[in-house]
Amino acid sequence: MRKKNYRGVRCIKRELGKCEGICRSFDKLQTAFADLLQADESVVSFRCNVLLEGVADDLYTSDFVAVKDDGSLMVRECVFRKNLMRPTMARLLDISRNYWMDCGVTDWGIVVEKLRKEDPDED
Repeated sequence: MRKKNYRGVRCIKRELGKCEGICRSFDKLQTAFADLLQADESVVSFRCNVLLEGVADDLYTSDFVAVKDDGSLMVRECVFRKNLMRPTMARLLDISRNYWMDCGVTDWGIVVEKLRKEDPDED
């Protein structure tokens, strides 16, 4: 979830077959998840940085909204693990989840980066 006019340090613009319009990603996590959606056979199409209309003066967007092959919507928010416990991020994720639940979307989730194990013997 990002601010509507977020510019970030770097915006990667790509054309992906399943993405409606240009896919704009602002970090490695968004870029990697866009690639996963592109490769997922159960995803028909997806949009990125979708405006949450009527919420907080239309200032925020959801990272990905995908249409699955059964016609249902899937919403995903990309968040780095280090930001998950921040109060502002928790508030924004609640806003997103409530917005999409009010729109009838039941498949809402958070995407975080994969943990790297330093030692294969650690659990």
